[in-house]
Amino acid sequence: GEGIDIQTGKMGENPCVRGIQARKRNRLKRYMLLLVVALCSLLGAEILVPMDRSQSDHLKAYGVAFEALKEQYVVKWLLNYRGGSFLLPESEGLAALCNIRGVRFELVSSANVAAIMAEIQEANMEAVVLEKEPKIAIYIPPNALPWDDAVTLALEYAEIEYDRFWDDEVLEGKLVDYDWLHLHHEDFTGQFGKFYGSYRHTPWYQNDVQVNGAMAARHGYAKVWQLKHAVAQKIREFVENGGFLFAMCAATDTYDIAMAAHGTDIVDGLIDGDGIDPQYKSKLDFSRCFAFEDFSLKTNPFEYEFSDIDASDYSRLRGAEADYFQLFDFSAKYDPVPTMLTQCHVNVIDGFLGQTTSFFKDKVKKSVIILAEVPGQNEVKYIHGNIGKGTFTFYGGHDPEDYQHKVGDPETILDLHKNSPGYRLILNNILFPAAEKKELKT
Repeated sequence: GEGIDIQTGKMGENPCVRGIQARKRNRLKRYMLLLVVALCSLLGAEILVPMDRSQSDHLKAYGVAFEALKEQYVVKWLLNYRGGSFLLPESEGLAALCNIRGVRFELVSSANVAAIMAEIQEANMEAVVLEKEPKIAIYIPPNALPWDDAVTLALEYAEIEYDRFWDDEVLEGKLVDYDWLHLHHEDFTGQFGKFYGSYRHTPWYQNDVQVNGAMAARHGYAKVWQLKHAVAQKIREFVENGGFLFAMCAATDTYDIAMAAHGTDIVDGLIDGDGIDPQYKSKLDFSRCFAFEDFSLKTNPFEYEFSDIDASDYSRLRGAEADYFQLFDFSAKYDPVPTMLTQCHVNVIDGFLGQTTSFFKDKVKKSVIILAEVPGQNEVKYIHGNIGKGTFTFYGGHDPEDYQHKVGDPETILDLHKNSPGYRLILNNILFPAAEKKELKT
């Protein structure tokens, strides 16, 4: 272990020897892991991935569960048990994967598993079987825009596969091959994010107008808003036929605005060259909306807001230190879907802004399930509902770990936020479409 350091010429521990010793230690660790897995296999053990505060990397744990589904393992999601833990079959490969990705796990005997299941049976908990990994699409433009997307960051950090989609793929009917769709920070009203007032002279904004205009023309539309309304309708069909839709930030309210205004021009002439339909208010059809009703539009091109659905101003008044939201509790046995969507190791979560930060409760349809609200305020942050055979989930705000993400800010580094409760809610949405379909209890 001692020798001449070939870099310094001094006596001391030889780096070559250090490398050999490190490799020996790593081999020993691998052998010990294999031995433990082999012994536990004989005892009928399983792998428990705890999702309480003991977990070293909550976000990558979802990726492990997703990978297990890809490998056709049966995965059990233990709702409300230790923060929504995962129970995986004993497997040398899965144990090694947890080690490689830095995910804490426990090998539990068959007797311990039986005890866990007995505890689940007696409490507000449930063991949900996940059957098959969902096929994921992200609706995201090909042109680079000066902001990040929290869902894309979460998927890439968790190492979960996805495909990128935009208007071509949606209008060509390719969504039929997918289970889950996320709407990137998008404006389905055709107003280019209402960035006209502040950014109309910037190259990125002008390029965005050009790219969207070319896309509209290619599909035979004179206006971008007509293209976006058509895309929104295709997405509606995807959900009605059994698809799972997830949207954040401005993609939430602008989607419903496009649904309500379907075929009606609500875009100011400064943005698209002609005027707003003077009868647009009477033509809004709230019955077409997924989540919202009885809202009023804000059509001034110099105003950042799209409508009076968004409660961003109230969050800004509270400030970062006082801004938070609270998850609702649900019956795991009778309401497994909202329970899955709210699994977390904490119940109160730090707030975060967005172009659409949260939703005024009186604008949310009575049929929609509220998953999280701002306590004591007329604001909800996280909602879920059914449309046809499918579902939608809307989550207000832009980036759970960047309170006020501004245009041009660098993207969030999730290595620094491995246990983010706000990002966990995103990844809950990735896994719940894999849940075994059961008859609703009455």
